[in-house]
Amino acid sequence: MKKIAFLSVLLLICFSSCAIDGIDSGVAFTTPAGQVLVSFSVASDMRDYTGCSADYFRGVCETLAKGGPGQFMVSAGDIDPPSGVYSAILTFLKPGYTWYPVVGNHEAETAADMEWLRDFNKNGTALPNIVRPGPPGCEETTYSFDYGNTHFVVLNEYYDGSSDHATDGDIPDALYDWLIYDLEAVAAAGTTPIVLVFGHEPAYPQPDQESGRLRHENDSLNVHSVNRDRFWDALLANGVTAYFCGHTHNYSAVKIGSGGVIVDHPSGVWQIDSGHARGTGDTGARSTFLMLYAMEDASLWCGTYRLDRGANRYELTDFFNLR
Repeated sequence: MKKIAFLSVLLLICFSSCAIDGIDSGVAFTTPAGQVLVSFSVASDMRDYTGCSADYFRGVCETLAKGGPGQFMVSAGDIDPPSGVYSAILTFLKPGYTWYPVVGNHEAETAADMEWLRDFNKNGTALPNIVRPGPPGCEETTYSFDYGNTHFVVLNEYYDGSSDHATDGDIPDALYDWLIYDLEAVAAAGTTPIVLVFGHEPAYPQPDQESGRLRHENDSLNVHSVNRDRFWDALLANGVTAYFCGHTHNYSAVKIGSGGVIVDHPSGVWQIDSGHARGTGDTGARSTFLMLYAMEDASLWCGTYRLDRGANRYELTDFFNLR
């Protein structure tokens, strides 16, 4: 962890020297009525756009800090370099705020990024509330953890059964078997009624809900369609509420049943593509972050915030119950 700490100090110095400008961060978040047991943010695909400008990921962090960021953030991949993302979080969010990173294709192809992520969750137990480290060869970058009434599963979709960075996005046997073991153990325990799964690539790529832009239509988990279908059927069979992903830079939220059919009844699993959190770094779809609230009654609410470039602030565009 010494290397991580040194890099973080250097980046904190850089961030701290930045002039305050850019995004109007005074957004009041919408929260559900009732007792919130767990609240957390999801922000992904910021990549290199984490520097001094509030027009980039810094603007997301400042808005979260003002609105109430919850207990932690999960980032569904393409967070390279992760040291920069983590330093922005440490600088602009509340002290001690926890970050759960997910491996994306850009981290998987960069040795230094993978080394950083392995060190960040050393031995698969360094992050808070870990329930289960990943399978052999992927102990640090696949893991599950619990908060309150919610179980979280983070998948490294670039694990091939021995190496944690050796394949394209896929759910091969070794990763699938670990996932099934984890989900069945959660069901047997019966203490966390809400189960959420996170990975980088969508199972069924969708266009952005506003702009209609479609990316990575033919190079997501659907490339390995047999494994993708098996994975989705496992989510359906084990009571998973939602699968959160990134990769496309497009925001979408659809409920999907067996065979990839979009449904509007309780039998489906939500696929929520968290879009990109790079601010004006990608103008093809609006910059996005999510706020999630797990309630005492086991409902789960999702607020979607997207960058209004004209007003130079993030606005609530969607607020819905996932279960």
